[in-house]
Amino acid sequence: MTVAGALAQACPLPRPVWVKGKDRTAPIAFSTGTAPATPAIAVPARFGEKIRAHQQNGSHDVSTWLITGCSTGLGRALAQAVIAAGHNAVVTARDTRKVAGLAEADADRVLALALDVTDPGQVTSTVAQAEQKFGAIDILVNNAGYGYRAAVEEGDEPDVRTLFETHFFGAIAMIKAVLPGMRARRSGAIVNISTIGVQIMPMGSGYYAASKAALEGMSGALHAEVKPLGISVTVVEPGAFRTDFAGRSLTQSNTVIDDYADTAGKRRKEHDTAHGTQPGDPAKAAQAIITAVESSEPPAFLLLGTDALTTYRRLAAARLDAIQQWEHLTTSTDINARTRL
Repeated sequence: MTVAGALAQACPLPRPVWVKGKDRTAPIAFSTGTAPATPAIAVPARFGEKIRAHQQNGSHDVSTWLITGCSTGLGRALAQAVIAAGHNAVVTARDTRKVAGLAEADADRVLALALDVTDPGQVTSTVAQAEQKFGAIDILVNNAGYGYRAAVEEGDEPDVRTLFETHFFGAIAMIKAVLPGMRARRSGAIVNISTIGVQIMPMGSGYYAASKAALEGMSGALHAEVKPLGISVTVVEPGAFRTDFAGRSLTQSNTVIDDYADTAGKRRKEHDTAHGTQPGDPAKAAQAIITAVESSEPPAFLLLGTDALTTYRRLAAARLDAIQQWEHLTTSTDINARTRL
């Protein structure tokens, strides 16, 4: 067996699988290889069916979605798609005026609330109001966030802490607030919006990528913990989408160090040329997320965008090459291991 074959068996990379919804096919999702044997547990066979069956409105299945960060971008596109599909939606933003318009057309199905995910009181109040109006929260989408550019040395500590409070601790607060209800019903879905930047780790975005990497690490453990309870957890890694992320939603450090001008400095806002040229369509991304959540078994990991897929494959191949190059050192650390040069 070749080294590559042995590595593929020992540490299988995620492989593509097609995720199908009612009558449309989602972008490629990924599934890991064969898992170690575990004790038998009762796992609901079809997550999507349990979510869709929570409420009935005539012949149309209605679910209740709580989405954070709906003022612009992917969050707003998702809110609009969920509402258009006839579902209940709790749409949130730090400034409720930016989401009030989403509720004007159908106040019976749409609840617009002010929410700063770093404020524990607002998190508790939002979930309580949502449950009071709709009876339950079927799907939580942790989307609230923003970009932050700085070389690692330039990062201003208060800004970095706020970044993690929003992307990581804020998402955890939302998850903890909805899980009791989902556990009681043995049904639910949690979607955590990450970024392909976790794989790329681009210069100037180290802190942003780190906050999302923390979210992904937590999500993986959560997925294993709540799957036996009928709850799915999906991490979404979008590529570049035509949103305000590289514009209004992008922040950066006040500290600037000249030595990084040719590396991280090139990605500061004043030098960024990506805004308005991103290849991804937020409306299509929103439909893909709905398809994934409503599938019989939602994926644990979903890439969105051809650019994300191409990048993931390229980086996975490069990492496997690096593993093979240094395999002799990797295997030399076992007790009684033979040194191979």
